[in-house]
Amino acid sequence: MSGSTFYLEQYLDSLEDLPTELKSNFSNMHELDKRIRETQVQIDSHSNEYLRKVRELSPSKRKTETERIQKMFKKAKEMSDDKVKIAYQTYELVDKHIRKLDTDLAKFESEMKEKGRLSQTESEEEEQEEEKKGKKKNLKDSKKKKGGRDEDKKKTKKKNNKSDFSLTQTQFGNLPVPQEVLEMPIDPNEPTYCICQQVSYGEMIGCDNTDCPVEWFHFGCMNLTTKPKGKWYCPKCLPMFKKKK
Repeated sequence: MSGSTFYLEQYLDSLEDLPTELKSNFSNMHELDKRIRETQVQIDSHSNEYLRKVRELSPSKRKTETERIQKMFKKAKEMSDDKVKIAYQTYELVDKHIRKLDTDLAKFESEMKEKGRLSQTESEEEEQEEEKKGKKKNLKDSKKKKGGRDEDKKKTKKKNNKSDFSLTQTQFGNLPVPQEVLEMPIDPNEPTYCICQQVSYGEMIGCDNTDCPVEWFHFGCMNLTTKPKGKWYCPKCLPMFKKKK
């Protein structure tokens, strides 16, 4: 089995459950959206009814009706949060497969380059062997000249190898990163987030400041392991909301 066939079959196997999972997520979002709209209609109806007869209600009755409307608002918000969560999970699901494809392509490209270098080296060795066999009957001085040329070839080859190694170090530094990851294609259209200015990955949390210039942050960058209860503000927005309190 060739390398390209192996990577293709492996990737297609990983996509086997993706359509079902996407269909389930979209169905759940559609159902939540439907329930949210129904709740909004109920909120409008109860609000209009409350405003129409508010003067006739006793204080206790007013409080009861107000709390009832607030509960409906809270329910609608919870369903909206669930819908956003499912949408984010769906994005992560697709993005995971895209990252896997990028990694597999980088590995495959790296293997093809390595095979190309090996084939070229084998061809050079065969040519040198044939050249030696054809010149065995020459005079000693011809052999000396040939030996000099072979020595120059070896020096040139070592020099080229050193140049390639220096270039790799200059480009990528001394970071312990696998070669296939270093050669991984980068999508210039992929949006970046967080204070680290990296693409979306893993668990993320959104700043509750609607005017936050960054909006989304990685759990790791914020030293978070679970989602905090209540409102959460990023380090940049937090001082501003503390002053308001």
